[in-house]
Amino acid sequence: MQTENPQLRLASEFVHYTDRNIFLTGKAGTGKTTFLHQLKKTCPKRMVVVAPTGVAAINAGGSTVHSFFQLPFGPYIPTQEDKANQSRRMTREKINLIKSLDLLVIDEISMVRADTLDSIDAVLRRYRDRTKPFGGVQLLMIGDLHQLSPVIKDDEWNLLKDYYSNIYFFNSIALKQTFPINIELKHIYRQSDDFFIGILNAVRENKVDLTVLEQLNSRYIPDFNPDEKEGYITLSSHNHAADRINAEKLKALKTTAHHFTAEVHGDFPEFSYPNALELTFKVGAQVMFVKNDISRDKLYFNGKIGTITKIKEGVIYVKCPDDLQELAVDRVEWQNFRFELNPSTKEIDENIIGTFVQYPLKLAWAITIHKSQGLTFEKAIIDANAAFAHGQVYVALSRCKTFEGLVLHSPINFNSVKTDGVVSHYTKNAEANEPTENHLTQSKIIFQQNLLFDLFQFSMIKSLLFQLKRIGEEQHQTVDKDFLAQINKCREFDEQHIESVAEKFKRQIYIALQEEGLPEENEALQERVKKGCAYFMQQLTALEDLLKQTDFDTDNKAVRKQLDEVLDNMDRELFIKRSGLKLCNEGFQTLAYLKAKANADIDFKSSKKSGSVEPERRKAVPSGVKHDALFHTLKIWRDELAADQGVPVYQVLPQKVLSDLANRLPANFAELERIKGIGKVKIKQYGIEILNMIGAYCESKGIEYKASNELLSVKATKPDTKLLSLKLFKEGKTVEEIAKERSLVTSTIESHLTDFIGDGLDINDFIAPEKVNKISDYILESKATSINQIKQALGSDISYGEIRAVMKHLSLAQES
Repeated sequence: MQTENPQLRLASEFVHYTDRNIFLTGKAGTGKTTFLHQLKKTCPKRMVVVAPTGVAAINAGGSTVHSFFQLPFGPYIPTQEDKANQSRRMTREKINLIKSLDLLVIDEISMVRADTLDSIDAVLRRYRDRTKPFGGVQLLMIGDLHQLSPVIKDDEWNLLKDYYSNIYFFNSIALKQTFPINIELKHIYRQSDDFFIGILNAVRENKVDLTVLEQLNSRYIPDFNPDEKEGYITLSSHNHAADRINAEKLKALKTTAHHFTAEVHGDFPEFSYPNALELTFKVGAQVMFVKNDISRDKLYFNGKIGTITKIKEGVIYVKCPDDLQELAVDRVEWQNFRFELNPSTKEIDENIIGTFVQYPLKLAWAITIHKSQGLTFEKAIIDANAAFAHGQVYVALSRCKTFEGLVLHSPINFNSVKTDGVVSHYTKNAEANEPTENHLTQSKIIFQQNLLFDLFQFSMIKSLLFQLKRIGEEQHQTVDKDFLAQINKCREFDEQHIESVAEKFKRQIYIALQEEGLPEENEALQERVKKGCAYFMQQLTALEDLLKQTDFDTDNKAVRKQLDEVLDNMDRELFIKRSGLKLCNEGFQTLAYLKAKANADIDFKSSKKSGSVEPERRKAVPSGVKHDALFHTLKIWRDELAADQGVPVYQVLPQKVLSDLANRLPANFAELERIKGIGKVKIKQYGIEILNMIGAYCESKGIEYKASNELLSVKATKPDTKLLSLKLFKEGKTVEEIAKERSLVTSTIESHLTDFIGDGLDINDFIAPEKVNKISDYILESKATSINQIKQALGSDISYGEIRAVMKHLSLAQES
């Protein structure tokens, strides 16, 4: 179809090779749905399809707008973006999916409100690029504004009227910023009669005059009562009218009623059911197929009318007017999909989360106009004089393939043929500004140019370094004294070797882009890009080495949180930049670059979640520390102790004290007391443990270290410290009581007892079974091996000592 239809080909090119937002419209029967299904098969961009209603979403093979974006039901006030975002609870998987998204398809866009589109914009900006409408995702909006319109209550409009002049999607604040292109499909596949097409166009475009009205009403046949075999269906403007006709017709049949209940499996919400949960049929009932036959034979299609001839052994036989033989109809399956990001392929998978199994039939003496949208009928009786919504008459009339197959239940008057003036005005402007081949070429060029400038844009790194500088200036008392000097060194390197060079390089790129043609096809430009990628990859590596030499540690929890946030963003930016540069080191290709950038973001999040990429610079020690390994040992001990006691780390020992301990290597209590920040209370609490750690370090490094006679006598006169803890525990004392008696902390006692697990001590003897189970379940399910990761996941009610004990318990169980 696309090779024969210039508008379809143009639409396909804009979707595939530009980032322009597109409104694909067209009269009923012009192939919009067919285009969508073809696009899902051929488009290399990662796409998600959504629709405003459950049934429309199922038919389009997608999700509802509200479920995918976690939108609340109710009006969205554009000035309350932060408040609206706070109410959403996106899973990590959904966030990763959104981050990887290239293309968002919204089907039946005519029913989507402007505030809903702005709510989508808020979600996409939150998880992607805040500076770009819809977070930089391309939109393909499919629908016909002359058909069904959005619904809004009076009280909702009272809240929104100060922000929108009307509620149609094209009035979205975010969408207006993108200057979307409008492509109207011209060729009508459903009707071939020019006379009937002319009448439909007049109704659609609000050009119904007396002549058109007379032509239309020539199909009014009073008291029309066709033979059942002719297969007429009545299209009504209201549900109750259609239900009444179907009920009366079914009741009039003297044959036996058969009841059929659908099978619903998994996640398939009721509002998305594509057919009734309970169906009642009789032989002789007029029915309509509500699904296309997906088999090779293609025996029926959505909207085909027939009559039930028999019901036997779970098979319903239907005879359609133009078919020689009756059709044997079995139950069929509809599937409810959830879009999920495949961590291996980085592609968006449509995973089946629920199924609905029912006969693809429904009673069809009558159907509502609303539910007829998208269907095609050979013969129909239109009861639309009571039409209450814009576009209802056009939807009803355009369902018919021929003018002769159309019968009016009552005459149509001017009041029934409603077309919103706002829609007509928008449509005229769109028609006057239709895109051409030249627009397409220019859009391709601009898209590729923007991606090239994005590739060599390093302003985020500059901004993050400035944020680190600001933290260093504001928190100079809580960070290392050389922190600011180290950051300024990084900033100077960035400015001299990255920023200034990038600006010059982008000017060269800009000059090269003045040549006609697509940047991808410019060989000289491609060579320049390759050289640029090689240079900037080298400089980013050098910058990262400088950052690794910087001490980012601090005892202040609030400052550490600030630093961690900036550093996480820096890690992410460097990771993504390197991935893009590495790919384009072999040449720039539009779709490949988009994919590499999205994959890099996902890979970074995954590696960070698993803990496999922990930046080395976080392990830097404060400047001036002589024995960094000892400093790390003391710091780990101090941090775990603080976590177990539920106090800030500086209340155990400030970082300055740790540095002094690692420099001065005190060997007795008197030398400990001379270190500022350690008094008699601290010595009583931690003195022996500190001196033991320092002594063990000195012994491992061959450093002469002579413990005081006092400490040696303490070691000599006291029994093995671990055995003493075990002895006291077996006497019936709790971990807390032992710690208090021995002037030690609970984590130390837990560590002592952990040594005896599997050697005369059961883990449940000193750790509550529910805690053992909680820790075990998490470790086994997450396969976590990092004690810090486990502690962070399980919270403050679980101690490091308890985690270590369970890890040993699991290790012994595995060995046995």
